[in-house]
Parts: sequence; structure tokens; C-alpha cells
Amino acid sequence: MTTKFLAQLTSVAALLALIPVHAQEQQAPGGSRIQRETTVTPIASGKWTGKRLSDGQPDVQGHWSNTIANHNNWTDPQGGVPGDPGRNGPPKTPRNERAPSRVSDPPDGQVPFQPWARAVQQEFLQYFHNPVKEQYIEPLARCAPAGVPKSFTWHGYEIRQYPGYVVLLFNSGTRIIHLDGKPHLPENIKLWNADSRGRWEGNTLIVDVTNNNAKARLARTGEFFSENAHIEERYIFNGEGTRYNYVATITDPTVYTRPWTVTIPARRFTVNDEPDGWHYEVALANQPAGKAPLIERYERICVENNGPFGNIAVISAK
Repeated sequence: MTTKFLAQLTSVAALLALIPVHAQEQQAPGGSRIQRETTVTPIASGKWTGKRLSDGQPDVQGHWSNTIANHNNWTDPQGGVPGDPGRNGPPKTPRNERAPSRVSDPPDGQVPFQPWARAVQQEFLQYFHNPVKEQYIEPLARCAPAGVPKSFTWHGYEIRQYPGYVVLLFNSGTRIIHLDGKPHLPENIKLWNADSRGRWEGNTLIVDVTNNNAKARLARTGEFFSENAHIEERYIFNGEGTRYNYVATITDPTVYTRPWTVTIPARRFTVNDEPDGWHYEVALANQPAGKAPLIERYERICVENNGPFGNIAVISAK
């Protein structure tokens, strides 16, 4: 990239940093603030009728983003962080007019924590806006990867496919899903983005996820699991390949009373959509006449303590 282009990107990034988080979330193509949806449309597993790649994979490459909200609140996605004293204060709409909990099972929309684990989550939430100890700091505030499954709620991302692999390019880290039948990594190897082994069944990518280091929180509300967590993911794409539902079942008997399921809806963004500062974080570059424009994702620069990500701890000297 040229020095001039880098300077322009830096200016854009600086401007985006000044936009309130809730405004970025709602910014839609064309400038209207209607991006966040309040419902999740079911998509059934079945046959894939769309385009396929040379290795037989359904072609789902492109730019994607969740359609309801960022990672402020896991069980009330559009409700903000409880107790937020700043710009993301109490929600302005009734609960029944906001998107449902990402927890689709149990039916009450709550994570089935064991009592001790619920106390840990509530303690994190209590001190989120005043993190007087290191463990109260949101890991993303320290530029850590968002992890699985949180990455699907944090900004847009790109899916690329290669023979035997699906690659997810998040702005907080890259994740590789192996489709070649290789065994999982040894149990003693733990990763921020875990270890993923998948297969296609019709319109559904099924992924077995292990080896998670469990350092990431699921949201700013503090939900978590342990290194013992096992996740089965299903990426269920619609017939047009324009949307999919991420449906993952999390099992961790050391933290939860039962397995539970998360559902996160996503849609594909294309050159027909106007780039924005959240869902479709791209630059349309080099657009010669008669040819499709090249799309480049921004290289985001993470700065510790950037915005309302959970502030750096203030520990008084004694």
C-alpha cells in the first residue's frame, strides 16, 4: 500500500473510533440506521442447491456479519451492558421489541450455569465498569482474539475456502477449519480459536471444536466456559447462500448444569452493499471499467483500553 493510502486508512479509523458503538452497530448500507434485526429466521438443514467449488464444497465464500448486535450482552443482545454509566446506557425499547437471547436452548434464554459459575459471571459484570482487579478486564481490551463462539458477534468477517479447508478471517484473529479428516490436536495444546475439524452435510457445515484455552469471555456480560468445553457447531446456509444461522451446542459439565445451544444469524455482504464501520469493513479498491471491484478488508489496529471494552484496571498503591 502507498503511504498516502495508509494515511487515508488511518484517518478513517480515527473517525470510526469516534462513532458510538451503538451507532456503528445500527449503521446500514446507504446510511440508514436499520441494520440490526430483532428476529431470527429458522433455516433447516437439507440439500445444497447453490454453486459448488472445484473440491465439491458449497461455495459460501465472501463477507459476512451477524445481523442482531455486537458482544455487549450475551442474553439480551440489544440491551447493552447492564449498569453502563456511559453512552451505551439503558436500552430505549421494551425487551419484547429487542432481539432474542443468543441462548436458544434452554427456552428461558439463560446460560445454565452451576451456582459457583453464575457467581463468577455476576462478579465480572459487577466490576466490568470498574475493573479493580485484572480478572475483571475484558480480554478484547488487551487485543486478545475474540475466540469461539464470540468472534461471530464482533464485527464482520470473511469466509475463504480451499480444498480441504474453510478459513474464517476475523479482525481479532484467524481460524482454520480442517475438512481432511485429521485428528484433533493433543489435549495439552490449547488455543484462543480452538481446534476445528469439520465436514459438509448438504447445506450445513458441521464442526467439532476442542482445545479451547477458554480465556475469552463470550460477551461483556462475562459468560464463560472452561478448557473442558466441547462445542459442536452447525453453519446452516439458506438456498441462496445469502444467509446462515450459526447454531452451536456447548457442553462443559465443570461449568454448566447441562449442554446448551447458541444461535447467531448472519448474512452475506456484497459489492451491492455500501461499506460501513461495522458489518462490512472493507475498501472498494481498483475498479477498472467493466470489471468487478477488488475488495480489501481493513487492517484494524488494536489499542489497549480502546473505548468501552472494559477499562484497564486501576489498582491503588499501598
